[in-house]
Amino acid sequence: MNVSPYLAVLRTPRVPGFMLLMLVARVPATAAGMTVTMHVLLGLERGYGAAGLVGAVSTVGIAVGSPLMGHLVDRRGLRAMLALSMATEGVFWFVAPLLSYEVLLVTCFVTGITVMPVMSLGRQILTALVPDDRRRTALAMDSMAVELSFMAGPALGVALTTQASSRTAMWAVGTSMVVIGAILYAVNPPVRHEGETGARVPRREWLDGRLLGVLISAGGATFVLSGVEVSVVASMRGLGLTGWTGAMVAVMCVASLAGGFVYGGLTRVPPLWALMGGMGVLAVPIGLFGGSPWWLALALVPTNFLCAPTITATGELITRHTPASARGVAMGLQGSAFTLGVALGQPVTGFVIDHSSPAWGFAVAGLGAVAIAAATVALGRRTSAVPVS
Repeated sequence: MNVSPYLAVLRTPRVPGFMLLMLVARVPATAAGMTVTMHVLLGLERGYGAAGLVGAVSTVGIAVGSPLMGHLVDRRGLRAMLALSMATEGVFWFVAPLLSYEVLLVTCFVTGITVMPVMSLGRQILTALVPDDRRRTALAMDSMAVELSFMAGPALGVALTTQASSRTAMWAVGTSMVVIGAILYAVNPPVRHEGETGARVPRREWLDGRLLGVLISAGGATFVLSGVEVSVVASMRGLGLTGWTGAMVAVMCVASLAGGFVYGGLTRVPPLWALMGGMGVLAVPIGLFGGSPWWLALALVPTNFLCAPTITATGELITRHTPASARGVAMGLQGSAFTLGVALGQPVTGFVIDHSSPAWGFAVAGLGAVAIAAATVALGRRTSAVPVS
């Protein structure tokens, strides 16, 4: 494996420190959802349905707000977005443990709109810091860092809630988000390359069928991933090994890390539709190995090996096809696509499992991704066939 591309990225000024900062920044962001869920279950003594509803409205808020916060970065700069986000998140996380369930439900949606978009923001800043020829490797490293944050964040949220209290956990998340926002505000990293113009480009010139296909693919990737996760939970519960579900999630994350590492060192890569379609094809038969946790763990590796490469490919294509003046909006739309993919994949797969078995959950998640990949190919061909006036 050629590690020279990674060394070149790490030698780029400001990049190593920024990557470390964003890795830390994403831990409380990934802990937030689990922390609120645990608070509803334990602090407010509500059921799983009530907890799921809070998660759903928060997800919708984040999906709506992500491109809006990106637009704010494009038009007013990074510090304006950070100031708004720190103010709203600081207030929310301080008062949220004191709210009734009904008020919490509403405030989760409203605050979701102004949540600091640390995932898309990290990709945007990294794109501004590295030369174009190192972008794929840098974005692959960013995808691997996201995997690490998802391994640490939810577990930390659960630990704080169970060892202290849900109120303490929520205050800790809120304090962390404000501190991280303040650090980013002070550092004020660039959101565009030096020399890139901030001149506005009409949206119709860049938000075309090609970019829509990339965004649909981003949603398709998280559709299959979230569907596989739900199916894993159901499979482990069926085996009577629910306590080992975290170990299966760790296997999925490690496989994705390995795939991202390989992908980031390549000079020629498969097309995005092949990566996402491959994830789907490899997910379909996973349920056949659900009778043993060891075989299930092995079966999860191939499709998750393509996870970080697919996520990286969507980011690379978005930055390539989007003008610098609209990159925040485009990255926000990518974040919305990821969020909506999860919001669709989990209930669809869960419905199938409720009416059949976990094996069919894997199959439906995979077939859904294959269908989305085919749709993006058709959309791309239709777009390329339209004559340029």
